[in-house]
Amino acid sequence: MRSGPEPYPQPATLLDSVSPYGSRRLTVEFDGTTTAAYLHDQTSVIAATWIANHVRAPRTSDQGRINAGQAPLMPAVRTRHPRGRPPLDPDTLQALWFEEGDGVALLERGTLLAVIPGWSDMTRGIPGYSRDVIGQTPFGWSLDDAIEGLGPRVEGAGQFWHWRNSLAGWGRFQQAALAHLTSRLGPGAHYWDGAQGGRPAIGISERPPAPGRPFTVLSTVGMSAQRMPAVEQVLDDPAGYSRVELAVATTLPSGVAALVFLWLAGYPWREVTWFGPGHSVRWSDRSSNFPLGGGYEGVLLLEDPSGLPGPPVPDLSGFSVEGDPVRWLWIIPISERSRLIAKEHGSATLVGQLAAERRGWIVNPPAAALR
Repeated sequence: MRSGPEPYPQPATLLDSVSPYGSRRLTVEFDGTTTAAYLHDQTSVIAATWIANHVRAPRTSDQGRINAGQAPLMPAVRTRHPRGRPPLDPDTLQALWFEEGDGVALLERGTLLAVIPGWSDMTRGIPGYSRDVIGQTPFGWSLDDAIEGLGPRVEGAGQFWHWRNSLAGWGRFQQAALAHLTSRLGPGAHYWDGAQGGRPAIGISERPPAPGRPFTVLSTVGMSAQRMPAVEQVLDDPAGYSRVELAVATTLPSGVAALVFLWLAGYPWREVTWFGPGHSVRWSDRSSNFPLGGGYEGVLLLEDPSGLPGPPVPDLSGFSVEGDPVRWLWIIPISERSRLIAKEHGSATLVGQLAAERRGWIVNPPAAALR
């Protein structure tokens, strides 16, 4: 895409970094004249920022370079180095991914050089932020002008990954989460790896039936250890919704029901999205392979499923991480038709319809054709 006709050379890649969750990739490219950073999803470039000119800056943008798909030369009045700066040394560059995995900071010798946050978007004309940009341009915005908000985010990202990569930090989180589940649901039984060795690391805790609770509760342990992507782009108060765990109440064999978490537990970071109360998720495979059986084709996530028939819903509230409350969302399997109802009319409408059909919130073995 960025390779143009002569005299523009093919850019050299100075840095290539994949996010810890595998959903985003950062490349830093140098073509002898400019350096630019690009944020990719699985198929294309989704955001970018100019980093530096390495020749004298023009008075205006070079439209020829832009038309040829090349990184632009920043005009002289918009760069702190109008005469150009020396090329960057690849050995001095480091990518620091945000906790959510949807944004990334670029460091040069440990100093902040550029940031492409999760809200940067080429299709909306929102570039990343660069240290050497003055003001706002189509190719990059001033990092200095945004440092009050972005500086703490970058510092927090460094602290997060230091904690997350430490065995002691993860162990303390597990102990706290499991102790919370024990206080709410009683002793645990099996514990499985819900991430299959990937990131984020997530466990699955089984809480067998207990007096007054004739069903098993399976819960994730670890989703709330990191904030979900995209929440801050849609909510004014992301802290109240950025951390979740998932749970399912079931009379199915635990080892079978737990398979649903292999699909859902890492979904927000894999797909760069978030789960909130009332959200629904479509099963991407054939319905016959749906982990909870019954011909279902997706799930509805409810913080309080008590609007559906069934016994009292266990209260799992009261757990927090870094001061953020953790919401437990209960998994309710649904058909694709039901999911479309929720999408078009809202989850409350679907819950009302399911309740009228006497559809409970406990996941039981399938008995007949289900809606």
